[in-house]
Amino acid sequence: MARLVSIYTGQWGDLPLEEMCKKASSFGYEGLELGVPAHVDISRTDQTYYDDILALLAKYNLKCAGIASHLIGQAVCDRIDERHKAILPAYIWGDGDPEGVRQRAAQEMIHAGEAAKRLGLNTVVGFTGSSIWPLLYSFPPVTEEMINKGYEDFAKRFIPILDAYQKIGVRFALEVHPTEIAFDTASARRALEAVKNHPAFGFNFDPSHFGYQGVDYIGFIYTFADRIFHVHMKDVYWSDTPKEAGIFGGHVNFGDSRRYWNFRSLGRGKIKFEEIIRALNEINYQGPLSVEWEDSGMDREHGAAESCRFVKAVDFKPSAIAFDAAFENK
Repeated sequence: MARLVSIYTGQWGDLPLEEMCKKASSFGYEGLELGVPAHVDISRTDQTYYDDILALLAKYNLKCAGIASHLIGQAVCDRIDERHKAILPAYIWGDGDPEGVRQRAAQEMIHAGEAAKRLGLNTVVGFTGSSIWPLLYSFPPVTEEMINKGYEDFAKRFIPILDAYQKIGVRFALEVHPTEIAFDTASARRALEAVKNHPAFGFNFDPSHFGYQGVDYIGFIYTFADRIFHVHMKDVYWSDTPKEAGIFGGHVNFGDSRRYWNFRSLGRGKIKFEEIIRALNEINYQGPLSVEWEDSGMDREHGAAESCRFVKAVDFKPSAIAFDAAFENK
């Protein structure tokens, strides 16, 4: 075992933080990646609040492995509608005016960076949203100018956040994911170019969002070796035969057997995790391996516990010596 094994609390937002700590510790985890706003209130500015969170984690022999601001970040660049009201705190939604929502979300993302610093962290994980995701399938025809404007909008809204992060001393790790400004290797490269390779901008690597798309997720690690700021361990299964609902999901709920792909508990899908560990070792990634557990067909406690065991078993340190070095004459 080489790296801290943590669990992202986003899928456990119905539990109070102390109960989540108890469960995570009993499952064998060593840290928590705290979901915002369920398990950390980033609007708080008093250090005592954050010290109390760290003390609570320490009580259960856990470390803080990160904070995740996916719900807030989604609203920064998105086309805002009633879906966002369901995921945002009321003070960010406000009167629902789209531009007001986006601006308040952007300011809250800066607060996320400040909260991370108070927790002794250097990375915020999250989403960006995207004004051009609805243009994914190019009919009616989508012009290059329309796509360019989407990346310009992303840069305009996120560079001030990244500048603030650089001053604070933290980084933003975008989870490359459908509905975001970056959802595969090509779009991730374009997002990085849009923010002019800002030193505070990088990626949260989650292979489950690449596999069913047909994206080379191992190649992604090598392509962005110096920009992998965080890692989610999550598995996904895709069918060997055609299904009723294909890659786009067919407006069918997760877990439905008619779908071409579904997230699965670690080790029960098709992601090649040993190859991921070897690649992470080669790029010298030393951050946490944070389980994001999602499997609609399995009890979450059973799945979270087995996923912890899986990660600890699959993770290993790189070799400290060159191959055959022991045979050299001294």
